[in-house]
Amino acid sequence: MAYQNINAAISPEDIQEIKASLQTIHKKLPFLVTLSAEERQKLVKMGDKSLAFVNNSVTAAQSNRDILPASFNVEEFVRDYQLATTLTELLTSMRQLTEQVDDTLLAVGSEAMSSSLTVYDYVKTAAKKTPGLKTLAEQLGERFKALKGRPVKAASGN
Repeated sequence: MAYQNINAAISPEDIQEIKASLQTIHKKLPFLVTLSAEERQKLVKMGDKSLAFVNNSVTAAQSNRDILPASFNVEEFVRDYQLATTLTELLTSMRQLTEQVDDTLLAVGSEAMSSSLTVYDYVKTAAKKTPGLKTLAEQLGERFKALKGRPVKAASGN
């Protein structure tokens, strides 16, 4: 779908349902872990290119248990592989949703910022002739003090 100006709102009830759904996801995945950057770096990675290798290894382990040491737990290996493939599928769906939320946030934030710049321009102009707007213009202008002289232009049409 092509981007258009966003005209939407999320009801408080829907916000609560969404948050409850996210909590449900957390409850359904109680085994999730958080790794440090160092831990992540040390782990052997299984990416898309390794999926066939791991799948073939599972088949080999199941078919040739007698060549593996007794300490090698084939069932645990199979469970790890199955969980990895399931989590990969879930992560793909979650990433798609996250990307859409992120893109929508960027777009609607841009719309709000463009409208704010228009308001700021009008307040600055009106503050020159309308009593009581100087303080408001200065307050709105605080946002741009760090930009040190870069011009601020409002987007037209918002």
